[in-house]
Amino acid sequence: MTTIIICLIIATSMPILFKAPLAYAQNKAGGYNNRYPRAQQNKLRGFGARAKAVHENSFEALIMFVPGALTALITHNVGEIAQYLAIGFIVSRLIYALCYWFNVHRLRSLFWGVGFACSIGLLVISL
Repeated sequence: MTTIIICLIIATSMPILFKAPLAYAQNKAGGYNNRYPRAQQNKLRGFGARAKAVHENSFEALIMFVPGALTALITHNVGEIAQYLAIGFIVSRLIYALCYWFNVHRLRSLFWGVGFACSIGLLVISL
């Protein structure tokens, strides 16, 4: 149970932690515009645009992972398989972010799929 809760905490923290590379890119693009950060983000290219995508996609990934993890907890399906799926989600999201930042698009898509499959797996084992 503890492993899944720790993974929930990490997954929930990822969008905020993944904001750091985006803020770095904004700062390099003339200084961080705290009055209109989203307008500035929309103008970013290259690494900055990819950092924005990682940040935003991290929120989207939570939509699938959180229900799966919570369902596993609620139904007491927190055995090894659930723990491996939760850890797999976290690891895949970290690799996904690295691949996106460094523009390794095919590998990025593969790890997006792994994370998605882990989220679905958590729901399925709870049936």
